[in-house]
Amino acid sequence: MDPLDLTDHAGTPIQLPVPETLGGVLEALAESGGQGVLVGGYVRDRLLGIDAKDIDVEVYGMSPDLLERVLARFGPVISVGKTFGVFRLKSLDVDFSLPRRDSKVGRGHRGFEIELDPRLSFPEAARRRDFTINAIGFDPRTGRLLDPFGGREDLASRVLRATDPKTFGEDPLRALRAAQFIARFELGPDPELIALCKTLDLAELAPERILEEWRKLLLKGCRPALGLQFLSDAGLIRFFPELDALRGVPQDPAWHPEGDVWRHNLMVLDAAASLRNGEEDDAMMFGALCHDLGKATCTRVDADGRVRSHAHDTAGVALADRFLSRMRASRALTGKVSVLVATHLAPPLLVQQGSSPKAYRRLARKLEDAGANIELLVRVAKADHLGRTTGDALKGIVRWERPFLEHARMSLTSFQAPPPAVRGRHLIDHGLTPGPLFSLILAHCQEIQDDTGLEEPEPILDRVLEAHPEWRPAPDEDHTARSCASHATRPSER
Repeated sequence: MDPLDLTDHAGTPIQLPVPETLGGVLEALAESGGQGVLVGGYVRDRLLGIDAKDIDVEVYGMSPDLLERVLARFGPVISVGKTFGVFRLKSLDVDFSLPRRDSKVGRGHRGFEIELDPRLSFPEAARRRDFTINAIGFDPRTGRLLDPFGGREDLASRVLRATDPKTFGEDPLRALRAAQFIARFELGPDPELIALCKTLDLAELAPERILEEWRKLLLKGCRPALGLQFLSDAGLIRFFPELDALRGVPQDPAWHPEGDVWRHNLMVLDAAASLRNGEEDDAMMFGALCHDLGKATCTRVDADGRVRSHAHDTAGVALADRFLSRMRASRALTGKVSVLVATHLAPPLLVQQGSSPKAYRRLARKLEDAGANIELLVRVAKADHLGRTTGDALKGIVRWERPFLEHARMSLTSFQAPPPAVRGRHLIDHGLTPGPLFSLILAHCQEIQDDTGLEEPEPILDRVLEAHPEWRPAPDEDHTARSCASHATRPSER
């Protein structure tokens, strides 16, 4: 992103695009004595040259009832939060809100008393916003920028600064918002902001809100590493002990000349951000974030000085699960991330070991059982490889990627494990009676299928029953089962 042109200072006319569908509403508001000002992320993003879709209009000089009546001329009105003075038109993707004061009355993100006041000036209303870059307004009728706190200059200087240091600490969620804005827009926090965030207690926040900010940091951040480094500098990484434990954990310089695990993890996150493609990006980014958590508990320095982290992939599964579960992440996301952590070493290892097709089939099966897939794993493993300062990584060379994908294509159909060849009906056809033994037999059949590549159920089941003759039905049981199955498939005769 290029630096902004500061020849037009706050209050001078500028050009910002406004949707045509909004123009008539703004005119109607003005005719009724109100003034609509575009605020927040739309103005910020447009000033940065970023396409912005979410539009917020703050309406001055009107009561909530009058605002609702004026909006009703343009179609059904939805009260998003009447307590907060927020309305939407069903036909227009725009939030209309009234200026307000927020007073801290309790703990956490929601511990505020809201006072709507249409008579507030723009500087007074904007003072409640978290950062100066979010406290910029645009009056579309005059084409003038309203910037009482110097947010536009902060954007140009790539600095994140609190709008009002006196009230900033009232909402601890702002610390996580700071991290994700720093990551999204590649900003540097000013020293006062770091000092303010050091005093905040993230334990006041609802787990779901914490997860939401992590998602924004990982999915929208151009440089997620900047956001994590800010959390570390502000002393807030302590609220995420699985990540905090990575700081200072050594690595073998032959494989990781970049430094400790924390440094490696930051580089992996930025590498992963470059691999986002809109498909399962949340699992991929959280997988990259958590991939080496196990090193905090598994790393040992041998007598010869060699650093080893044996079985850190396995140890990291429980830590990733704990990290995500504490934020009440869904089981689906947690399951995908856990299997990615458990298998993130597999792609280069399978190539290095010259593994057979059955290893690729077993890997694909393990991933699919958790809702993940080969392509997702490759992106995490590739980010892990690129997130270091080895010669190949600095050149963007991933030597195992092509042979791994070629072997996966030869071993799998569309990178997916083949569907189970043997199912319950095949066991019944063999005279077996449904019961607890079925799942054990089917599991063995699956192993035979993955090991051999067989696709027909009969030879697979035959192999299993030959290896476990005790599972075969007795002759009379076999006759009875087959007889029942036969009668079930034809009309009864009376």
